[in-house]
Amino acid sequence: MVVRLGPQTLAEQMIRLDDREAGLEGVIVIHSTALGPGAGGCRLWTYPAFADAAEDATRLARGMSYKNALAGLPFGGAKAVLRRPSGTFDRKALFRAFGRAVANLGGCYVTAEDVGTSVADMTEVATVTRYVAGLNAAPGRAGGDPSPWTAQGVFDAMAAAASLTLGSDLGELRIAIQGVGSVGADLCRRLSRSGARLFIADVDREACLRLARQCGATIVEPDHILGLDVDVVAPCALGGVLNERSVDGLRARVVCGAANNQLEKPEIARHLQDRNIAYVPDFVANAGGIISVAGEYMGEAESGVATRVALIGPRVTTILEESRNRQVSPAFVADRMAEEIIAGVDREAA
Repeated sequence: MVVRLGPQTLAEQMIRLDDREAGLEGVIVIHSTALGPGAGGCRLWTYPAFADAAEDATRLARGMSYKNALAGLPFGGAKAVLRRPSGTFDRKALFRAFGRAVANLGGCYVTAEDVGTSVADMTEVATVTRYVAGLNAAPGRAGGDPSPWTAQGVFDAMAAAASLTLGSDLGELRIAIQGVGSVGADLCRRLSRSGARLFIADVDREACLRLARQCGATIVEPDHILGLDVDVVAPCALGGVLNERSVDGLRARVVCGAANNQLEKPEIARHLQDRNIAYVPDFVANAGGIISVAGEYMGEAESGVATRVALIGPRVTTILEESRNRQVSPAFVADRMAEEIIAGVDREAA
């Protein structure tokens, strides 16, 4: 079944979730299973209406298809987005209900944690379905919280972009990080160890204060972080932060972060290109988390995850070099690369 979710936006399946007794309301969007089961995390967030959750899931699922394809994983793309209930709620009951919905799909969707969810939540999901990863790992095996792998991949992507675009090591640079949740904070610590001068912003002031003490970072108001006079900007909060206005205000030469769907609309990639700002496509830079999740699901050793994550930096170099040679945006290059991988599987199956 192919579902039209919006203008020129297609997905294989869209499953609405509605279990009022458990407090579950949301959606699973399976964008593509051309390469294998749709894989992507489960996000729990506050959305004004179901339509907003569905729109977010649609964008995220498409990004997962491209992310998994470029990372060389035998998975398609999907995403679950749940509306956070107002007030108090039974979290275990909610995630058991979500797990039953995943089980009912018979393996065409594999879930894991994402923004607003945790290893504990996925452990609850695992009580009712085996189509879940991001659980506690055995020593030496892939698994557990994938955020450190996401941060490592973004760090490597940033290093590659800085070397090619600025001719500099990260330790020589000023870097602004928007969002210091689990991935953003981990990235900060890695960059601090490299010697970079850091500027951080988050709506959670206490998280900023803790991280500033650890890393010697300068705290900046969230409204000002993107326009700082720095070398690199790293969006690590929610998506859509790169729009006409924010890109006009950028003074950085490189944008590379962990947030999904950083571009408000696809045309923003060209605007960045016109301003001579190297944009590392988010689904390339932040693939470390899904690589870890996939490795766990496939029963791999942690060393296999490390090997795949180590390919992110060289992949960024390839994309940026082709972007420069062809005078097109890195987002265009990365999209075409992913689409060719997916289409190649389709042609073989035809």
